[in-house]
Amino acid sequence: MSTSLKKQAYPILILLLAMWLVRIVDIVIPIDLNQFGLLPRTLRGLAGIGLMPFLHASFGHLIANTIPLAILLGLTVASRQRAWPVVVAILIGNGVLLWLFGRSANHIGASGLVFGLIAYLITVGIREKQIASIAVAILVGMLFGGTLLTGILPRWNSVISWDGHLFGGICGLIVGIATSRSR
Repeated sequence: MSTSLKKQAYPILILLLAMWLVRIVDIVIPIDLNQFGLLPRTLRGLAGIGLMPFLHASFGHLIANTIPLAILLGLTVASRQRAWPVVVAILIGNGVLLWLFGRSANHIGASGLVFGLIAYLITVGIREKQIASIAVAILVGMLFGGTLLTGILPRWNSVISWDGHLFGGICGLIVGIATSRSR
């Protein structure tokens, strides 16, 4: 593995490790850290904009986010020169939209970022029409296209944050349009 590729992989590993450490700490300490999730339209819920991606209800929930997040972050970092500002923009945009318009629930997990990266990578591939970005878009579409389409559908009375998925996808689309050139 080249030095440059290693440097690009470290932040991904650190982010994923932080998510796992938070889950382990949440089990060990007597305080439920998930109370710091995003609660729409509440002052307390504002902290969840930044904390939500690190909080997970179970190890199953964490694994369900870790695997696609590792793949999508790897593809984003490998294919984009300024990947981390894109990731931050999707995280913040998703959190703000969810805080403003999300249903009244405690939203936790990194799936908003997952859906944002799916939409971002597909959008960039469609707009740029470069071989590498098209290949990434096709790969992401094949791996996660069905998840994208079904994950944003409203599920009333569900513990799954479909609205977080939807706003993540919207943010990925917006960031993809804002950071790519249509050819």
